[in-house]
Amino acid sequence: MEILQKILVGIVALEHLYILYIEMFAWETKGKETFKGSLAPDLFKPTRTLAANQGLYNGFLAAGLIWTFFIEDDHWAFYIAVFFLTCIIVAGIYGALTASKKIFFVQALPAIVALIVLHIR
Repeated sequence: MEILQKILVGIVALEHLYILYIEMFAWETKGKETFKGSLAPDLFKPTRTLAANQGLYNGFLAAGLIWTFFIEDDHWAFYIAVFFLTCIIVAGIYGALTASKKIFFVQALPAIVALIVLHIR
């Protein structure tokens, strides 16, 4: 079970590193493909700085989850993972309510699954 927990936490972390990449470095290219329909094409250039800011926050979420792989105390690794997964879930639910329902399935749901599996001991 521990391996599955680490795999799921790792997948969520990788997803947020990918979001960081899109929002910080590929907003006007890959961002247009990823968020088509959510934002008019002519708004990607003027919102580049805002997207980069969001990307930075996604990087912090990924860093927190990656950090759990280096914490030797199992209890602390669990608590830190729970904290960062919960942050992602809250952000995903908020995004689904305010921006696009798709955000729930892409961002919150994988974190929810990881959090549930994390609680199975």
